[in-house]
Amino acid sequence: MAKLKVEVVTPERRLVQLEADEVIAPGAEGLFGVRPGHAPFLSLLQAGPLTVKDGAKSELYFVAGGFVEVGGQNVRVLADSAQPQKEIDTAAAKKRIGEADEKLKALEVTDPKAEALRDTIRREQKRIEVAAMK
Repeated sequence: MAKLKVEVVTPERRLVQLEADEVIAPGAEGLFGVRPGHAPFLSLLQAGPLTVKDGAKSELYFVAGGFVEVGGQNVRVLADSAQPQKEIDTAAAKKRIGEADEKLKALEVTDPKAEALRDTIRREQKRIEVAAMK
């Protein structure tokens, strides 16, 4: 059976390049899966889990948004940031949530900075969720 060539890239580095049977990504409209032979497309990513399956083995990553490009047997994830599940520091994520929450309390609801802080809180909550996934 054909394999997907999967690449996960951030602005800082290529996180992973491997072959897999399936990729499940957090699209802007929800999770979607890609298998060999999938129709080509481009999609926005939201913060959440990226699962790469090869046979019975699964690898889980956190992506903080970006794009995914599917074409032929290739899946290229261009993530704003990404990290393997095993490298997620939940204490640091909780600290970032607390700091953003404190700053948010000092702002008016309509302040343009408030939405960025809410995005930080949502992203870090997703990071913690991915860390807890099995």
